[in-house]
Amino acid sequence: MLDNLEPAPKITAPSNFRPGIEFDGVEGIATTPGLAKEPENFDDFLISAGIDPTEIEVIPPVRTSRWQQREGGEWLTSYRFTFRRKNPDIDLPLLMSEARKQVKEQKPKKVEQKALVICPADYQIGKTGSRGGTQETIARVLRSYECIEQQIKAGKYERIFIMDMGDVIESVSNKSEYSQLESNDLSPMQQVDVAITLLLDLVKRCAKYAPVTYGSVASNHCQNRFKGQQVGRPGLDDWGIVILQQIRRVTKELGLDVEYLIPQPHDEGFAFKYGVNTIGVVHGHQASRPEGIPKWWANSTFGSQWASSCDLLLTGHFHFLQVVELGQRADLEGSKFWVQCSTSDAGSDWFRRQAGTDSTTGIVALELEKDVPFGGSVRKF
Repeated sequence: MLDNLEPAPKITAPSNFRPGIEFDGVEGIATTPGLAKEPENFDDFLISAGIDPTEIEVIPPVRTSRWQQREGGEWLTSYRFTFRRKNPDIDLPLLMSEARKQVKEQKPKKVEQKALVICPADYQIGKTGSRGGTQETIARVLRSYECIEQQIKAGKYERIFIMDMGDVIESVSNKSEYSQLESNDLSPMQQVDVAITLLLDLVKRCAKYAPVTYGSVASNHCQNRFKGQQVGRPGLDDWGIVILQQIRRVTKELGLDVEYLIPQPHDEGFAFKYGVNTIGVVHGHQASRPEGIPKWWANSTFGSQWASSCDLLLTGHFHFLQVVELGQRADLEGSKFWVQCSTSDAGSDWFRRQAGTDSTTGIVALELEKDVPFGGSVRKF
């Protein structure tokens, strides 16, 4: 007589169903039990939880979950809604206490993959000014190197990037006037010789601690120019690129782990990646004034140029340190930043007299974490 009988189907509410009320005194969330009929209001349910329904208001929308008790049986509906107290007298200490409970303790994150980006900019070797001449410039640069090496020892970086930001020599043909000839204490050949010596010194110091990537960009003082006007290919016919080539020959012979980056032949800058960060490097003479750099970058993006994919743009040329936050990254995980790097030169006295301002010298460096977008922190050594 009992053959082929089956148990009644198990009544199962939705997996996320849990009737109850959570209320912090100001706002709350309520989930009703399964109801066979739609209620006119939720007053009885709130009263049963000890809440006066006249003191609160329901915040639309009201969400529902519906299920059947058994095959062919009655349908039940649960209602989920948020509510708040009308014109609450906010208890600030209570709110602060509740907020602290919701904040999870942040454990210090162990950073294992990070890099240091060093930005020597505007040495202008051979130039003389209020800060002295070549001898004084060399001393300033070497003092910066000592501080940078101490940072590298402490930082334990997996890679070090050295980006020559341009104008490493003063040259004699950046302008059509003869002022450079008068203010120089070295010939162009001697300028190049000193620049190679200084930048090779930095590469060898860094290579003792981690693999190195060395890059150089085209710049107004280093470009092949005649009477102040650029001639030739900007990404090749440039003293900064020639200096890079000579450093490359030496490091190759020494067996040092160094990679090299230069612009495309008809470009003046380039981009490279480190983890989630895409970094653009350009001298900065593409704009006549510092405030023109963000516009140049935006135009490059619309023009689908090499800088369009960058999250961080590094420039020299304007001789002072500035960090500017510019909009959002494409992945919305952080902001784009422009870092304008400081100079190590002998002084631009014409600018100081004209503008009434000056800046201290130094070499800018910044840390990059491989899996974290750059957040705007830099150091000047």
